[in-house]
Amino acid sequence: MKLGLVTIGLGGALAIGLVAWFGVRSISHEVLEAAWVIPLTSALLCLQLFLSAVAWRLVMGEDRPRLGRYVRVRWIREAVNSLLPVAQIGGNLVGIRMLTQRGLRGALAGAGTTLDLTIETATQFLFTLAGFGVLAQIGADRSWAPWVEWALGSMALALAGFVIAQRAGMLRLIEWLARRLNGFFPGLSLDAVYGLHRELMRLHGDGSAVAKAALLHMLAWVLGVGETWLALTAMGRPTSLSEAFVIESLGMAARSAGFVVPGALGVQEAGFIVVCGLFGISPDAAIALSMVKRARELTVGVPGLVAWQWSEGKRLLQQRT
Repeated sequence: MKLGLVTIGLGGALAIGLVAWFGVRSISHEVLEAAWVIPLTSALLCLQLFLSAVAWRLVMGEDRPRLGRYVRVRWIREAVNSLLPVAQIGGNLVGIRMLTQRGLRGALAGAGTTLDLTIETATQFLFTLAGFGVLAQIGADRSWAPWVEWALGSMALALAGFVIAQRAGMLRLIEWLARRLNGFFPGLSLDAVYGLHRELMRLHGDGSAVAKAALLHMLAWVLGVGETWLALTAMGRPTSLSEAFVIESLGMAARSAGFVVPGALGVQEAGFIVVCGLFGISPDAAIALSMVKRARELTVGVPGLVAWQWSEGKRLLQQRT
């Protein structure tokens, strides 16, 4: 919690500093110009979450999975990760908890969520790679090439290491730690972790479900291009779809790189300044684009947090009665 407060403080200071440096008035004007597209971008975000929920449902391997349950939990999971100081981890734990509360075995909920996160990360890597490919085709300035090669290499190694760790038994380590802790805390239940590795390997074996989930996640990433194009057009900064593709893919990569900062506060804004600058888009417009994205996150995310608290409060009352 202390680390979260420190990072949100630093991120907030960076965001405020960028806004102050590039002009509060001009950025506010750009945001107001694009305000009418926020309902449209919010609808696009809801569609992205729906596709991600369908992908999550596919890889879970349930006999009769209920789509509505996954849509609701995916919505809440995203809201927690985007708006609370949980370093993009807490929402996933909340999602696992909510699935187990609804009758899913803990091992299956944990393994399925791990696989879903792996697929989501892998498709974002491919989306980012495609963005750099498009940039290479339309951009004359090649000064960015060395740091791009380093960044892509680092992302590929991290992703490969994560997959290899899963295959090598990363979740077995969690099971082992739980058994050790059970010796000190006899009341600790092992039901939620026992068999995690076995379940994950079983889900990995369903190549058809994994491939379909990957296509859905990729489609969700690509939908963000429409959001970026709409927002910039509304601000009077019309761009081509190829330019919007680059801005969205690399901007979201910058946001993901700042996962330790709640909501990538400040990091997202800095990323958009750099990427938009490749196409001559001013820093104030780039920050305004980031603010429009944050507005649609609040529009969709705040009700998600309310729904989560309502669900937890209702369950607590049922336990007391």
